[in-house]
Amino acid sequence: MLAIGVAVGAAIGPAPTPSQADPSLPLLLETLARGAAARAAQARAAAVQPPPVSAEATPTRKRRKRKHRSAAAEEASSTATSTPASETETTTPTSTAPKSKPKASTLPPITHVWLIELAGTSFANAIAQPAAAPYMDTQAIAAGTLLSGWSALDGGAFANETALLASSSPQLLDTIVQPACPEGAAGASCTSEAGALTAADDFLKETVPTITATADFRESGLIVVTFASVASATATGLPAGAATATLTTQPPAGVLLISPFASVGARSSASFNPTSPKQSLEKLLRR
Repeated sequence: MLAIGVAVGAAIGPAPTPSQADPSLPLLLETLARGAAARAAQARAAAVQPPPVSAEATPTRKRRKRKHRSAAAEEASSTATSTPASETETTTPTSTAPKSKPKASTLPPITHVWLIELAGTSFANAIAQPAAAPYMDTQAIAAGTLLSGWSALDGGAFANETALLASSSPQLLDTIVQPACPEGAAGASCTSEAGALTAADDFLKETVPTITATADFRESGLIVVTFASVASATATGLPAGAATATLTTQPPAGVLLISPFASVGARSSASFNPTSPKQSLEKLLRR
């Protein structure tokens, strides 16, 4: 049978070339083995890792974070904006008490002032010699307020300031000066202190009732009486008929205030404040 097979094979064609082993076959097998091991390791790592996050989920999460941050920012902004309003409401006074009315003026309505300047020394001398000045002692001083510590200058300033502070027009100041003692024999009776007081007392007795009888005095009048150094024209070198009346601070001549707004029979120790005549006026005179 073998012989028959060989014969048939030879008849069909040439016998196949005997197989020889490829020298690169071992290297190829080693490469394939390494690739298989690497694929197995990747498969095991894939089995351990969590499933991958889909590409659509990530933007959604980011948008939610932005939305959350935006809401927090809006809340902070709202809080910052409302804080000043809250502070304003807290500090704004809520009192609805009515505003106080302006204080009414306490100045008396004096618009007409008479300043009488007597020739002589002081009210203190007149009081010390009642027989020489009976009208002053019994009637004039009793009809008003005596300020024995005021000088003649204080009296003059007070009269001027009272007219300036009048609450309405007209603002009038009349200055009445006792005539100087006549020269020569005619004036011999008033050269002494007692004679000078008597002359001043007589002049005041005639002048005051004339003023107090007027409507201006009863409604808005004030008489300021003080003493001055009165001199005639001859003594001063002035033209004939002229006279002077000098007001001084020494010694205190005293001032008498007679008015419907002055206290009757009062003797005040108040001092005159030239920087605030209104204060002196409010203290001494009433509405």
